Amino acid sequence: MADAIDRCEIGHPRDHGGNLDHAVAIYGGPVDEWIDLSTGINRVPYPIPRLPAAAWSQLPTWQDIDALIASAQGAYGTDASVLPVAGAQAAIQLVPRLVAPDRAAVLAPTYNEHAAALRACGWNVDEVETVDELRGTCIAVVVNPNNPDGRAHQPEELMALADHVDWLVVDESFADATPKHSLAPLAGRAGLIVLRSFGKFYGLAGVRLGFVLGNANDLARLDELAGPWAVSGPAIAIGQAALNDRAWAGQTTARLMTDVERLDAMASAAGWDVVGGTSLFRFYQTHDASQAQTALARHRIWSRIFPWSATSVRLGLPGCEREWQRLADALADAGRFQLP
Repeated sequence: MADAIDRCEIGHPRDHGGNLDHAVAIYGGPVDEWIDLSTGINRVPYPIPRLPAAAWSQLPTWQDIDALIASAQGAYGTDASVLPVAGAQAAIQLVPRLVAPDRAAVLAPTYNEHAAALRACGWNVDEVETVDELRGTCIAVVVNPNNPDGRAHQPEELMALADHVDWLVVDESFADATPKHSLAPLAGRAGLIVLRSFGKFYGLAGVRLGFVLGNANDLARLDELAGPWAVSGPAIAIGQAALNDRAWAGQTTARLMTDVERLDAMASAAGWDVVGGTSLFRFYQTHDASQAQTALARHRIWSRIFPWSATSVRLGLPGCEREWQRLADALADAGRFQLP
């Protein structure tokens, strides 16, 4: 299924979550009254450490960047080369420039920037529904686990696909809590590009930090395209501290798994069908997604609906008990828009 919005003008981005200003413009209320559950960003962020003054006043050194890379390798369980970038989105913009445009395929529906970035660089892009349909393309893109429905593919399935494409791009932006699905340990293979997001699991999307894992020769080309100082000093310092804090990551993973069960139970009680999701967001079917979003918005809770589905709603996880209670009240209202 293709997104309804394939192009954008400056200042008018493609359809995404996180568009809280849009919610406020339609439904009113101060921004700080709203709970934004339209993204998959952890609402209990990693506590930002005290940063050295040099992180703000000096350009990052190679030593700084190497330390961040080592932290990422440890956190993601890989010996592959790692390229820090300004968020996974930056990598999505760079990948289509690796080679001359040809035929690409994206496993869809999924995060719409993959197909859009490829098309913007002149690629002929097919959006397909099965892994087998990706075979024979120059670039194949799989988001694993998928956004928005949480579909997950085993590493062996994707590595078998890698034998039948020139480049396999696996976006693991939501894989932190489920490392069993990750191809990070295998990312040293030529032609395999693995993308990781820092901001989602660690709840610090504003830091704008992500990583590309892959073969050293492949990443050298991406490094050239990214240019020097692709990530900021503060991002390097925060990223290194967070990635090294395995205790926090373990506690967060356990909390998210419990919260997922709680949210699914609340949505089911409201009459919504649980389709899937990840540890950071859940995906539901309702009778009318637009009406359900409006019902939640009356309670100043913003959700994610999609131009390609009249019934699908995605919800992030609340971050504190007050937010959980507000969502419970809102879902009780939204529950009348349930499956017939």
